[in-house]
Amino acid sequence: MRMIPELWLLLACLFLPARADQNVIQIANRLELFVDDSLIERLDGTRLVLHHPQPAGVAFRFDKPWEGAFCAYATVIREPGLFRMYYRGLPAAQGTNAVEATCYAESPDGITWTKPELNLFEIDGSRANNVILANMRPFSANFSPFLDTRPGAPLTERFKALAGNDKSGLVAFVSKDGKRWKKLRQEPVITKGVFDSQNVVFWSQAENCYVSYFRTWTGGLYKGYRTISRATSTNFTDWSDPVQMTFGSAPLEHLYTSQVHPYYRAPHIYIATPMRFVPKKTALTAEQAESLGIVKGYANDTTDVVLMSSRGGERFMRTFMEGFIRPGPDPGNWASRAGLTVLGIVPTGPSEMSIYKQAHYAQDSAHVIRYTLRTDGFVSVNAPHSGGEMRTRPLSFSGREMILNFATSAVGSVRVEIQDAAGAPIPGFALADARDEFGDSIERTVHWKQGSDVSALAGKPVRLRFVLKDCDLYSIRFRQ
Repeated sequence: MRMIPELWLLLACLFLPARADQNVIQIANRLELFVDDSLIERLDGTRLVLHHPQPAGVAFRFDKPWEGAFCAYATVIREPGLFRMYYRGLPAAQGTNAVEATCYAESPDGITWTKPELNLFEIDGSRANNVILANMRPFSANFSPFLDTRPGAPLTERFKALAGNDKSGLVAFVSKDGKRWKKLRQEPVITKGVFDSQNVVFWSQAENCYVSYFRTWTGGLYKGYRTISRATSTNFTDWSDPVQMTFGSAPLEHLYTSQVHPYYRAPHIYIATPMRFVPKKTALTAEQAESLGIVKGYANDTTDVVLMSSRGGERFMRTFMEGFIRPGPDPGNWASRAGLTVLGIVPTGPSEMSIYKQAHYAQDSAHVIRYTLRTDGFVSVNAPHSGGEMRTRPLSFSGREMILNFATSAVGSVRVEIQDAAGAPIPGFALADARDEFGDSIERTVHWKQGSDVSALAGKPVRLRFVLKDCDLYSIRFRQ
């Protein structure tokens, strides 16, 4: 029986292995973002575009007597039906007689926040407050908790945290309920670092270990640039020696915090929203600073928020040097350290996620602002009206359907061609077979003339070719 050439080609695509040097990326059914170029081989007439979170109002104010102008280093943790936020309470600058405390707020939806009276610590003669750690210098200065998702983690240690400075080292804390905390042991677990900001930690599902990112300086103790180092552990007590992170070809900048955490929809990708610190770049006049009530010495620098990512290891990818969240028109946010983001990005709607940032640092009006961004909407592959293309590197997937997160104009569209590893269109999945997908959807199933089933190609090396017109493509995934 004579076999038609198209059938030969399809059989070859399905059964011939890829050459070993093609480095096929195994994405399985993971969600993949375009915050970096890990999947991208070529952009023709398209570009990566950074999207900016939009302010959505004040989440809450640091208005309790034990909170105040120098609240800082906040963390948000999401559980089913509950959002928790932890932050430093400090009414006056460090070095004064003000006493630090770690404070707590909670929300059912990430939008409306309350400060419960926990009755755990006496502050100013009363236990009617939201303090979860007090009289614990230096640990209340930068207490940074997380919800431990490690399989087999004891329920009594469901929450963990690191805190400390260069003198104390980073000390480990544990908690069953996220409110009552104790030291895991008296000795520090990490000692090689400066630690003079928020030092973050989490369980990495992708790397199968605990990962901590903390403050170091490029020139040693308080010399050079503020930067970020990382250490890992399998048991939370024994940690590797720190390794200073690299940033590719990006120039060094002062990165005051890191706020690294696994993205909740794609935990193999770590998202970082550090505060970029520009010392001695003064935006406000002395008169403006005084009228705003900025504490003396805290109007001499400027800050903003930048976006970085990592897929584990020692490298941050800085796809964009531009600001992710700018200070904006509010002069109170042109004070020093007003660009501190809250650790954690959380979903607050079917198509919305929230990012929180402190505002009005060193001012009596200090508060937290909620910002919103489209789900997966950090970066998109963008095509203008004239159109363009993006092609991936060779990859392998699992699943029956291909899902896109994208948005087009009324005249825009996206079509997907699936190619073999060599770049030849696979019959039935060629561009001519692809249906125009248009609209605005967080999860749209891709169709071809024969339907949406791509399971015959699962596990085989393929390339994806996206032909876009007036379109933003935010993420892709395959699912069963």
